[in-house]
Amino acid sequence: MKTIYRIFLSAIIAICLISCQEETLDDIGFGTLTGIVVKAGDNSPVANVKISTNPVSTTVFTDENGEFIIQKINTGDYSVQAIKDDFIASFEPASIITGRTVNVVFEFENSTSRNKSPSSPLLISPEDGSEDVDLSTEFVWSSTDPDNDILKYSLELRNGTDDVIRKFENLKDSTYTVDNLNQGTTYFWQVKVSDSINPIVQSAVSSFKTIEQNKNRFLYVREINGKNVIFSGSDTTGSTEEVNENEFSLTSSTNNSFRPRRNVESNKIAFLRTLGTETHLFTMSNDGSNPKQITSTNPVAGFRQNEVDFTWYDNGAKLLYPQFNKLFSINNSGTGNQLVYEAPSGTFITEVAANDGSDKVVIKTNEANGYNAKILLINIATHQLESVVLENIVGALGGLDYSLDGSKILYTRDISGFENENYRKLDSGIFEYYFETGESLEVETGKSTGFNDLDPKYSPNEGAIIFTRTSNDGISQNDIYAHYIDSNTVSELLFTDAFMPDWE
Repeated sequence: MKTIYRIFLSAIIAICLISCQEETLDDIGFGTLTGIVVKAGDNSPVANVKISTNPVSTTVFTDENGEFIIQKINTGDYSVQAIKDDFIASFEPASIITGRTVNVVFEFENSTSRNKSPSSPLLISPEDGSEDVDLSTEFVWSSTDPDNDILKYSLELRNGTDDVIRKFENLKDSTYTVDNLNQGTTYFWQVKVSDSINPIVQSAVSSFKTIEQNKNRFLYVREINGKNVIFSGSDTTGSTEEVNENEFSLTSSTNNSFRPRRNVESNKIAFLRTLGTETHLFTMSNDGSNPKQITSTNPVAGFRQNEVDFTWYDNGAKLLYPQFNKLFSINNSGTGNQLVYEAPSGTFITEVAANDGSDKVVIKTNEANGYNAKILLINIATHQLESVVLENIVGALGGLDYSLDGSKILYTRDISGFENENYRKLDSGIFEYYFETGESLEVETGKSTGFNDLDPKYSPNEGAIIFTRTSNDGISQNDIYAHYIDSNTVSELLFTDAFMPDWE
């Protein structure tokens, strides 16, 4: 009896267990998830969007219509994710019900949709309404971007006289130098900025007026950002208290330009400029406009770039310049390049000076180390050496200029007689050599011990000398002074941080 009871009880328990298991499976069930992905704004479909869920189910991609379907997904609550490059990831909730289809819609925003525009450019220089602006001018502005995007600028410059607009585009920096502006002209300028995402943002319009016709008598060089830049300036007061008067740049710091020489007859300024590894002669107008390369096949070359010099010749019709041991002539138009004198092999013609109306010029030659220098008188018409003016000089010699009447020359000499491989000068003074007597006299400029006077040039009336003064340490600042020959006054400081002077 007990055995039959136990069998019956076991059967009842088994039936109950089977009944409970079948009821759990029926409760799970499946549903279907569908959806579409469109762009926010125009509702255009987005294809190839990755669709996934959490909890994890099947991963699918939208078709060309932006639609997707996940079949036989377990019932329950899900977070559905839509992902694609260049779009912001989007999430939508979905509750899957057994035997039913649930649809979700994604509105995709571009990943840049929340990107903010850069600020309107602030024009800094030239200031609005400013006058006497250089003909070679650096434009400066500023703009910021809240998303730190890479910005590109365009600068528009309109000539107020003829309404011609110059455009400078795809600028990466917020500064840009423009050359060859017209003198005495009002310009209007504006800057536009783009972050390549948002619409272009533009600045206000600013105006300025360039300097009037250049009447400055002085030319000189100043180093800016590692490049030599040519300036002009004036001395209107004759007072030692006024320096750097009316100065403005004639060339920009994008080029290395130096050794300016003005010629009144041709109404041009000649100068040297480096092009790659070569140095060439250029000319420009007195206001810095119309730069023109003069030399081509025969560049300027010699001992140390900053020592080489050239001269106007034949009343401004020609220029004379050195190339190692050769002296060349060239028309100011760039034609007629020809050899006019050749020094012995192994020597350098470093400097040349001429005066108006004479075929005679003076040149300085030296060896490869700069020393054993000579000053020679050359006849350009005959291509011959006329005479040796100076030789057997110990130490550095240079800085030639030739008087208008041909009676004397100006030069510098390191009276210390010091010589070393760096061509350092310790006590360079200014001297005048008189052809009639054959003697040299030092010009007393009031130079202090430990300083050098260099690159002297006569004033137009030859009553004064302009020159560079600097410490003999080789690294200190150069300044330009004027010394009036018949005066006992101290030399007058004209321009600071300047060298290679010219006075016409």
